Amino acid sequence: MNLAAEAVERFAADLDVLVPAGTAIGVAVSGGPDSLALLLLTAEARPGEVEAATVDHGLRPESAAEAAMVAELCEKLGVPHRTIVADWSKPPTSNVQAEGRALRYRLLNEWAIERDLAAVATAHHADDQAETLLMRLARGAGVGGLGGTKVRRALSEQVMLMRPLLGWRKSALVALVENAGIVAVDDPTNRDPKHDRSRIRKWLASSDWADPERIAASASALRDADEAIDWALAPLLSSRIRRNSDALVIEPFDLPRELKRRLLLAAFAELGAPVPRGPDLIRALDAIEEGAAVTLSGLKLEGGTHWRLTLAPPRRA
Repeated sequence: MNLAAEAVERFAADLDVLVPAGTAIGVAVSGGPDSLALLLLTAEARPGEVEAATVDHGLRPESAAEAAMVAELCEKLGVPHRTIVADWSKPPTSNVQAEGRALRYRLLNEWAIERDLAAVATAHHADDQAETLLMRLARGAGVGGLGGTKVRRALSEQVMLMRPLLGWRKSALVALVENAGIVAVDDPTNRDPKHDRSRIRKWLASSDWADPERIAASASALRDADEAIDWALAPLLSSRIRRNSDALVIEPFDLPRELKRRLLLAAFAELGAPVPRGPDLIRALDAIEEGAAVTLSGLKLEGGTHWRLTLAPPRRA
């Protein structure tokens, strides 16, 4: 395939930041333009170090043919390919996208371990990052949620998940595939208005002022801020939380509110309590900052100069 040298050089530099040359890499390829661009760029930048996999969820009649198309392209590129047919232990519920994503990552991880691949790359790009930030903003997310998608994270103890295209616009990826003479898969579910992401995507495309690249840059800045807050939190976990015989005690004095919130979350985890919903946690934080007592996620929280967390007494029948 004839790819623009500038695009290959840019991608190779992005990839070098994530994994050193000589690393065995897996690429998740659905057949859409984003993942096909990822396949083409990775095969060009790291020849002989790449394998590809297509997860066929079996939710659309066309999925098997699309996987076969990817397999044929991989053969031309000299990239080993496997089609992984998803075996749904139970039919997906109304949240098909989330369940499909979780299943896909599990199957890709198993494949990577079997093939001794150190990392799996997916084709998330700047437009995806912008869509994620806007969706979470609409749901009232805080700094952590607005930070968007990480460029890399652990998929498991053995495998890293990486997203080398987060700095790339979708339009550039589509053009790259078209210029290579490849017809990409058109998945109609990407335009289904019942999905939040589809509606956000349509709005972004029609907006003459919202720039996905700048929005994605804001998401990256918020991710950096979230990591900085976690860094500041780390020493407080031992200096501001202590166990008494009957309670977990937090010393909140002079701390910024966000650090208080995260200390509360850490205390819930320490006591094995379910993580409360964001709005519920904020209401509880408001109450104990005023010295009140509340019950949340099976715990009794008592405010004051020191906050006490104990198991709440069982409710009477």
